[in-house]
Amino acid sequence: MCLVNLVGGAFNHQPEEMKAHLGAGARGLIDQAFSDVELGRLRDYHVHIVGLGTNNSGMWVNPKMLSWLHPFHRLRAEAYLSAAHVIVHDQADQEYVDRLVRLIRHIEGHGKYHALAFDYYYNPDGTINREKSNFYTPNEFVFDLADKFPDVFAPTISVHPYRPDALQELEKWAKRGVRFVKWLPNAQGMNAAEPRNDAYYRLLKNYNLTLLTHVGKERAVATAEDQAFGNPLLFRRPLELGVKIVMAHCGSLGRNEDLDNPGNKVSSFDLFMRLMDSQRYESLLFGDLSAMTQFNRLPGPLIQVIKRKDLHHRLLDGSDYPLPAINIVIQTRSLVKYGLITSDERRHLNEIYDYNPLLFDYVLKRSVRLPKTGERLPATIFQAHPVMES
Repeated sequence: MCLVNLVGGAFNHQPEEMKAHLGAGARGLIDQAFSDVELGRLRDYHVHIVGLGTNNSGMWVNPKMLSWLHPFHRLRAEAYLSAAHVIVHDQADQEYVDRLVRLIRHIEGHGKYHALAFDYYYNPDGTINREKSNFYTPNEFVFDLADKFPDVFAPTISVHPYRPDALQELEKWAKRGVRFVKWLPNAQGMNAAEPRNDAYYRLLKNYNLTLLTHVGKERAVATAEDQAFGNPLLFRRPLELGVKIVMAHCGSLGRNEDLDNPGNKVSSFDLFMRLMDSQRYESLLFGDLSAMTQFNRLPGPLIQVIKRKDLHHRLLDGSDYPLPAINIVIQTRSLVKYGLITSDERRHLNEIYDYNPLLFDYVLKRSVRLPKTGERLPATIFQAHPVMES
């Protein structure tokens, strides 16, 4: 368990302790990060809600994630639970939410955090494939969270397009005011280019729903044979039908087949940028910054999105919580190595992380800059996006 905590969340302090004990350097970094934002309008569009199905929550996790007969999956699950500071497994679902609410409420001037539901993996024939499903978070659960904590959460549903009741489920939640739908194709088994999805896409457009989808390689929960579903170019079909799409992580990990030049593989980020550079998608395609500061994605994609000022109005922030609380993927020494932060900033950021990894994620993204020019990401990326809120 000591190893799990080192990989996951090795926190020595609670968010409530931060205000009284944080050093002057760390406080200064926080003040700088908030100096040019409109408080209350901060937005995190990418927050995972996961659980073990305790407390009659309706959530579910694949049993292999909890069995030592599958040691890799079990250790991974333990790392996530550690990152979320879950202590008692029988109370995991409640502890996860309680911890997240505490982290958010101890960010002064916090705004809304979009809580993500997560549908099962569905086979092409419309049946649930539990063996390939990693976890399940019901739409009802995230709506209940938003009702219970209206100052903290906004709901994002997840509806697989192959499920027999997909259109009815979309319409039900759209009429209740939902604005976003979450997909993770590599882990849920949907091909965005399938013509069978067209009625689904038309419904998204009719109700002004935005599709938040993973693109690129998925290491957290995906199965190897489904990685091809993360190809950004597959999403040309919904884009051509007028669907608004936010591509999570800007495709900053992995390689996919270049469908415009069959037989060639290209970085997923380059394919994402090819779509972003297409004028026809100017008002439809967006990216989010979630996970882009993780060491295994550095430095190219992050440097490129900072450089591309012409695309900043089409970028949103997302933490991908609980990933910012997993020590093994957050290595601030790498950011110093690439000149994106200084050694002093690294020390201050690490101090913030020990109290509040969610705040750390925000302050880190406001601190990173190009080594030669000092250019940073603008405040507008981290506030309510006018297209998403309209």
